[in-house]
Amino acid sequence: MKPGIHPAYRPVVFRDRSADFAFLTRSTATSDKTVEWQDGNTYPVIDVEISSASHPFYTGNQRVMDTAGRVERFERRYGGGRRGR
Repeated sequence: MKPGIHPAYRPVVFRDRSADFAFLTRSTATSDKTVEWQDGNTYPVIDVEISSASHPFYTGNQRVMDTAGRVERFERRYGGGRRGR
């Protein structure tokens, strides 16, 4: 890597407020807000809207899409089968 052209890579806390979940990792992201972490050190904190603690795929609260019902509704609305071919 060329020296002096890359952003600083440092510890940052990402916090998901909707799930009351935070994790410490390393990132180049910056923030003016800080938080005191469990180890007693102060780190920049970045609030995110969704994380693995609140995303439906990871929590198991995933909505199942009714694709068969959508196809039937489309065929009722616009007619079934192929026309004009």
